[in-house]
Amino acid sequence: MFDDFEEMRRMHSAWEAIQIVRTVQFTLFTFGESVLEYLLVTEGEPPERMVKIRKGEVKVTRPLIIRPDGDGPEFHNFFEESQDERAIEFLISRTAAFSNLRFTNASGPERIVSDQIEEAVAKLQRQLDGEDEDRVAIITAPAALAGLAILKYTTDRVVQSAPGNVQELRERGLL
Repeated sequence: MFDDFEEMRRMHSAWEAIQIVRTVQFTLFTFGESVLEYLLVTEGEPPERMVKIRKGEVKVTRPLIIRPDGDGPEFHNFFEESQDERAIEFLISRTAAFSNLRFTNASGPERIVSDQIEEAVAKLQRQLDGEDEDRVAIITAPAALAGLAILKYTTDRVVQSAPGNVQELRERGLL
């Protein structure tokens, strides 16, 4: 019982270290595939504390046919080590059902910037605003939590989209 509490405390601490600085306002499609683009800004450990930026996207694929038994979610390319996948299991077991969803993360190479994390985020904000880009999120996290940061952003979008998706299912007579 106390081991689970310690795990929950560590997860909560890690979750709070991740910030979704700029989010997107669109909801995920009820059926088919949605693409969530992001810029992940990470800060390394001392003494270097190098700030890195990585551009990527997560494809959230919803089933075209909803089955009553409900398969579990599938996550691809979120974590570099399989032991980090325990974070996914821990999170999903304590949140809303994500049955039948497939999440596939694809990200480009990191680029090192010399700015402080706040300066890097401010530059990215100005760049996205100048391009009238409203479909790219900015996420900040310690470098060790990069996979969890992308997972947090993705689950946030799924949860935010759920009411609209349920409403669409009702309107189509599927609920």
